[in-house]
Amino acid sequence: MYATNLISTTSTAADSVTGAMIWGIIAAILALIGGILVHFLFVNSKTTPKGKFAQWLKDFLAFKIMWIETILKVLYYVGTIFAVLFSFALISTSFLAFIVCLIVVPVILRLVYESSIMFIMIWRNTADISKAVANKAEKKTTKK
Repeated sequence: MYATNLISTTSTAADSVTGAMIWGIIAAILALIGGILVHFLFVNSKTTPKGKFAQWLKDFLAFKIMWIETILKVLYYVGTIFAVLFSFALISTSFLAFIVCLIVVPVILRLVYESSIMFIMIWRNTADISKAVANKAEKKTTKK
């Protein structure tokens, strides 16, 4: 009786894994086709969307709109508030751990946040310089 239940359970688990693998392959193929279609039919620079939402969606999919800065800020705030609040749970166990969690962890979080945001600022400044150079080159060609 026990061996029959074990075989039945093993067979059911194997069927589930096989089904998940097959669906994974189908999902990967559909994702590849969808990604290629979105890029060439919608994000391609030759297409001009009609309407504000379509323009926003094109800019979003072309990564002209960056959310990472906002997400990093929110994660920094959440992490710092959590570290400060969690530090009070450490008062009864270790005063040193309380002080470290209250002071050092928010400083470390700030340093990590600033180093991450620095890359975004470099990207933004580089994009601004590129636009300025392109505008300057365009003005020179129109003057001639």
